[in-house]
Amino acid sequence: MNMRVMLAYCLLYCSPSLADTYQSRDRESGFVVSDRSFEQGDQFTTIHPRRERTIASVYDGDTVRFDNGQRARLLGINAPEIKSRYRAGQVGGTTAKKWLQQKLAGKKVLVEYDQQRLDKYQRQLVHLFLPSGEHINAAMVETGLVSSLIIPPNLRYAADLVNAEKKAQLQHKGIWANSVYQVKSLHHLLRQKKPQGWRRYKLMAKSLKHSKKYSRLIVSDRVDIRIPKQNLSVFPKLDSYLNREIEVRGWVSRRKGHYSILIRHPSAIIVD
Repeated sequence: MNMRVMLAYCLLYCSPSLADTYQSRDRESGFVVSDRSFEQGDQFTTIHPRRERTIASVYDGDTVRFDNGQRARLLGINAPEIKSRYRAGQVGGTTAKKWLQQKLAGKKVLVEYDQQRLDKYQRQLVHLFLPSGEHINAAMVETGLVSSLIIPPNLRYAADLVNAEKKAQLQHKGIWANSVYQVKSLHHLLRQKKPQGWRRYKLMAKSLKHSKKYSRLIVSDRVDIRIPKQNLSVFPKLDSYLNREIEVRGWVSRRKGHYSILIRHPSAIIVD
């Protein structure tokens, strides 16, 4: 083992749990891990810090609790819901939770944050890594346990997660083999009195409409795809979606007979 690798190993596994761990890369030896960020004049480029935590429990397929009581939501993914007194369970929800429990319960992980650290429920938003380097968020997507869910400004690893999802879908893994998650038509959407859960729809937008908060791809007088204006910078020109068959992935809201699908990232719109 060369000196660079020995240094990386020692810093990763011997650093105090409350200290930040920085994953860095140089041109010669690949990844190096340090307990400090590198200065501008150093030959290493800091990628991002990680902090050690212990998983106390797993709530569902994308939410865990650390041993300090903090709850955390895994970034970039969406797991099917598990049954509770507030909602019905979804196909695959229990499977995703059990996988995460077997993988993480009681174990130490490295926690990495992105641009936004907390969600509206005051849960920490995290990427989780095992000491071996395995990226748990990506592993769940790769095995088809969850779908990707990219929400700006948290775009770190977005490309990795989307590519992992494409592979899982091509191989019909997990949720991608279940009829519940297959693409549905506009007719199927309009038949739903109470849309439930993450779904996929084949649609065609005919025009654009803009309001103060949203830009909307108008599918019909009863259906639209709404995109928050604050997220438009990550999308191509919206008129590039018009008059083309697109697959839209997300949650449908229904109000007074009108259906709307909220989309925050272009990975949720698949152009044929």
